[in-house]
Amino acid sequence: MLAAVAIGGVLWWHPWRSGGNPSTESRPDGARKRGGPAALANLPQPVQVATAARGEMPVVLNALGTVTPLANVTVRTQLSGYLQSVSFQEGQIVKQGDVLAQIDPRPYQISLANAQGALARDEALLATARLDLKRYQTLLAQDSIAKQTADTQASLVKQYEGTVQIDRAAVDSAKLNLAYARITAPVSGRVGLRQVDPGNYVTPSDANGIVVITQLQPMSVIFTTSEDNLPAILKQVNAGGKLSVTAYNRNNTVPLETGALDTLDNQIDTATGTVKLRATFENRNNLLFPNQFVNTRLLVDTIRDATIVPTSAVLSGSIGQFVYVVKPDNTVTVRKVKPGPVDGERTSIVEGLAVGERVVTDGSDRLREGSAVTIPADKPKQASGAKSASGASGASSAHGGQRRRGASQAQSQ
Repeated sequence: MLAAVAIGGVLWWHPWRSGGNPSTESRPDGARKRGGPAALANLPQPVQVATAARGEMPVVLNALGTVTPLANVTVRTQLSGYLQSVSFQEGQIVKQGDVLAQIDPRPYQISLANAQGALARDEALLATARLDLKRYQTLLAQDSIAKQTADTQASLVKQYEGTVQIDRAAVDSAKLNLAYARITAPVSGRVGLRQVDPGNYVTPSDANGIVVITQLQPMSVIFTTSEDNLPAILKQVNAGGKLSVTAYNRNNTVPLETGALDTLDNQIDTATGTVKLRATFENRNNLLFPNQFVNTRLLVDTIRDATIVPTSAVLSGSIGQFVYVVKPDNTVTVRKVKPGPVDGERTSIVEGLAVGERVVTDGSDRLREGSAVTIPADKPKQASGAKSASGASGASSAHGGQRRRGASQAQSQ
């Protein structure tokens, strides 16, 4: 009898323990999902907005360029000899005409002395021949000598005159060689690493020369642009305008120098459809280094009264490029636009947007047509009284608790 009663009690108690709360099981599925992701998606989304403004938009062509010096000279000796001394420090800035090195001048000093001696000798012979010719001409006028004798003397004078000219040229050549023994800088710039040490025998045919000088000021940058951009560039160039070019570092974040377009190549590269351009820069701070890769920005034109929005507002999708326009009721609509030139964080809009309209710049991930938005800048700041009210409520609750505890204690007493 006791066993039967125990089994009946277990059967009565088990369903309630295993089945949980029945009211929860019978609750509709939608009620359980209240406050889930679907409900959050319908809530106003916080966004950042910007107002389309009217302004000037530069038309800029971006390209990768290479810093190329206007002069890069390998200094070589113009005569053979032993390198006696070097007068420069590696990396030094030199000016045109500065002495760089000295070739042993003694052999060329001797050659100059020989040429000068030969010139002096032949000039003396020429002077004597001219005196004899003058006497012969006097005697010929008196019919005292044969005409052939006078003609022979005149020919001898001509020979000596030619010899003297040769001697003078030899003297000039010897002086030039002696001057070449002092090697000077052909251009101003920075010298590189020394290619030969003093004591070596150098010749004009040495491939490496003595040192390389690179001109740093002014400096040029060579870059390419598409042939499609040529009409706009040539329009400005043919009108006599100077197009501004700014060189940026490799990361395209720091401007290095601003210069001007100097020239264009005379033909288009058919393999790439591009043309080379050269811009020159004063390079006052020597921030442009030979063979350095830089980003160039060529200012071709400036658009007046353009509709401008932040670049982050322009999005791409299946309909093309579009923006989210915020309507007065703080809902958004998708607006297809036609962007124009872009200048970093600013984009011009050619079609689809009017000046004064607000566009979403941040927080567009969950937006769709008709979504409601909140703009933090438009939300009223929480009044200081709200916090005080909350604190007062807490204080009231605390006092109430104290009163209840006091009343309970009074009753217990």
